[in-house]
Amino acid sequence: MTRALIALTSHSELGRTGRRTGFYVGEAAEPWEVFRAAGYEVDLVSVAGGQPPLDGRDENNRTQNDFLATAGVADTPKAADVDPSGYDVILFAGGHGTMWDFPDNADLARIARTVYERGGVVAAVCHGPSALVNLTLSDGSHLVAGKRVAGFTNDEETAVGLTDEVPFLLADKLTEAGAQHVPAPNFTEQVVVDGRLVTGQNPQSARALAEAVVKLLAA
Repeated sequence: MTRALIALTSHSELGRTGRRTGFYVGEAAEPWEVFRAAGYEVDLVSVAGGQPPLDGRDENNRTQNDFLATAGVADTPKAADVDPSGYDVILFAGGHGTMWDFPDNADLARIARTVYERGGVVAAVCHGPSALVNLTLSDGSHLVAGKRVAGFTNDEETAVGLTDEVPFLLADKLTEAGAQHVPAPNFTEQVVVDGRLVTGQNPQSARALAEAVVKLLAA
């Protein structure tokens, strides 16, 4: 059976705004639904374990409600405790919280590196690619170096008014790591597949991202 791991942020403070953030619920729920429909076994992981903070929840969305009720969100294992050897894909869900705790988390990096070097797929959507900005392979090279990627754009960050609150601009950091950031118009679906790296630009891209992963793993 194909096994997928969806990684979630544990960070809840949105810079100096006094507002709360977390993982963007739809960016985990939609891939979870797509993967389950494809017959995958789907597990969750978060940086700190337990109940990760939620952001962007739509209480009228059936997929999100099913996910929150049945996927085990209230009691996620922490990244340090996860054995990556059985997973075929890791997907980093977004949400602004990821910008603080994904980039330097050694355990998320260990999981992603192991999945990728065993021939699996690394996927990330919206701010989830923050997990990739410092991610290196066993030979020391950046996983994203020389690859085309999507991720929340500078224009989108400006549009939501958070350019001065996030610790860095995601598109810029991906470019610094050697990636070619491929933007689409703000808040339109954009998924980029480069080898076994699959990335999506924004919440509008979450379902198509997961569908691209399923297609890739079936090939």
